[in-house]
Amino acid sequence: MNRLQVLAVASLALLSGLAPQLCAQDFEALAKDVAQELAGRQYDKVEARFNTMVASALPLEKLRTVWEATAAQVGALKTVKSARSAETQGYHVVTLACEFEKATLNLRLAFDKDGKIASMLLVPPEAAWNPPDYASPNAFHEEQVTIGAEPWQLPGTLTEPNGAGPFPAVVLVQGSGPNDEDETVGSNKPFKDLAWGLASRGIIVLRYEKRTHKYAAQYKKEMGNLTVKEEVIDDSRAAVALLAGRPEVQPARIFVLGHSLGGMLAPRIAEGDNQIAGIIIMAGSTRPFGQIVVGQIKYLASLSGPVGDGAKTQIGAAEKFAQDYDSPSLKLGDTVSMMGIPLPAAYVLDLRNYDPAATAARLTIPILVLQGESDYQVTRKDLEGWEKALAGHNNVTIKSYAGLCHLFIPAGNPPSPADYEKPSHVARGTLDDIANWVAAQRTQ
Repeated sequence: MNRLQVLAVASLALLSGLAPQLCAQDFEALAKDVAQELAGRQYDKVEARFNTMVASALPLEKLRTVWEATAAQVGALKTVKSARSAETQGYHVVTLACEFEKATLNLRLAFDKDGKIASMLLVPPEAAWNPPDYASPNAFHEEQVTIGAEPWQLPGTLTEPNGAGPFPAVVLVQGSGPNDEDETVGSNKPFKDLAWGLASRGIIVLRYEKRTHKYAAQYKKEMGNLTVKEEVIDDSRAAVALLAGRPEVQPARIFVLGHSLGGMLAPRIAEGDNQIAGIIIMAGSTRPFGQIVVGQIKYLASLSGPVGDGAKTQIGAAEKFAQDYDSPSLKLGDTVSMMGIPLPAAYVLDLRNYDPAATAARLTIPILVLQGESDYQVTRKDLEGWEKALAGHNNVTIKSYAGLCHLFIPAGNPPSPADYEKPSHVARGTLDDIANWVAAQRTQ
């Protein structure tokens, strides 16, 4: 198939969530049961596994129509060849490699903490990552490094231009969830795009595995005390320190580039570290997370047409989360339910007390803010927050890009989660703007 067959979609919110209660093997078994039920045309059993939003978006007859239309193209499902699992932003995602009579496709199921199906996608197998056309592999080399100290040491990759240097350098800071060093989403690796593209332009790039990815099991036990300091900030500053000690790095030209949650936190990272010469904010939010979650749920519900009862329930749950998020009575030890995902009060209070736009306005270092105009997760409203706070700062550059989604790759019309499944690369124009901005930041 040359396009995505979207069966159902639910929001994966920007916040990091707690691990579901079931183990990976349980979820894989659930996913295989769903595949067998679909193969046996037992649609009523599959429908019974849906959460309320998916049930509203994909009622029984629609599920039957979509699956049988797929079977007409690729034949009957013969076998499930393999399964792999990952925890992603509070959901447990299982990807089944399904062999049909005429093609192999991946059935990707996201389960909530109760084992209900929160999204279901049938997609082509993930394509191998190929370098973007703006990368010149002969122009750089890579070295494996270690970020931080025990017990949270992280593996990282230093992508360095060939030559003696010294060079300016950029640390890449991921969005929420347990991300790998490439910030892999489906077949897309936006941080690898940036690393190879910027190194081709004479800039050292350091990217590393996120702590909640490398030490996922340990953090299940530590989650009650987790804040973004442990999730993001400590390791990003350790990465800056590593660069500052490298002879091939210009110590006065070390920059932090944060995407999504990393972009929102970039001002906070920089405010506490005078080794950072400037920050790049890619799709960083300025609104409270409660508002963001409500906006995402309402937008995704609108993609299915008229809002049904299931979607209304989900919107109501999102609005309840936004109310609880801002509750003045919230205290340490409490939890806040984000669409059924329990968030510890420590995490919520830490974020609630942080104003990214106001923090950015206190900085005196150069700032580059980038926004995709087709991003439904972090939107124009967030960009307006940066614009208002940074108005009058002569060392701030703000750019937006028509047609790009949250990953700064092309978006569909309308934008949807399916955009993230299509193999693509960070847009050349975005890469060029970052490289040119770094080049322009000279030592005073």
